[in-house]
Amino acid sequence: MILPIAVYGHPVLRQVANTIEPDYPNLQQFINDLWATMYRTDGIGLAAPQVAHSIRVFVIDLDVFKDEHPELKGFKKTFINPRIEFYSSKKIKLSEGCLSLPGIHKKVKRPDRICIHYQDEAFNHITEEYAGFAARVIQHEYDHLEGKLFIDELNWLTKVMLKRQLLNLQNGKVNADYRTLSV
Repeated sequence: MILPIAVYGHPVLRQVANTIEPDYPNLQQFINDLWATMYRTDGIGLAAPQVAHSIRVFVIDLDVFKDEHPELKGFKKTFINPRIEFYSSKKIKLSEGCLSLPGIHKKVKRPDRICIHYQDEAFNHITEEYAGFAARVIQHEYDHLEGKLFIDELNWLTKVMLKRQLLNLQNGKVNADYRTLSV
């Protein structure tokens, strides 16, 4: 099922998401719905809070970038109860967008490398290191679980310049080619 995307101003986007257990009701169906929604919206990642579920789950598919980044070939993962355990001191600034902030793209500085501990769909514990683009996308989705958005990382002047766009989103004036969920 394709789920509506919660847009800026929806309170679920500012909540710290809850840890889940293997017996979470209909978890596999929910994960399938996350994938279907992500693909329908042309996203590369989607976190549960973005579809109004305050639980610690996100999905990422970076295989589309395999030509430019061969290390991303086959990169399609579900992250359950993730915890980033290490951030590198080296940071890189690149443009980001977000399905919950349609029409807004800005450069964000993020650590270039991370180490993340998470559970897969079978609730196996996994610890992995990522660098470059994969690390960036993981951090972006992880932030959603912490009640953060990429605009939180912007300088004050850029935030002031975005004020009108953000107010429009908050007031339900959304221009997106997917179903949205406003306040």
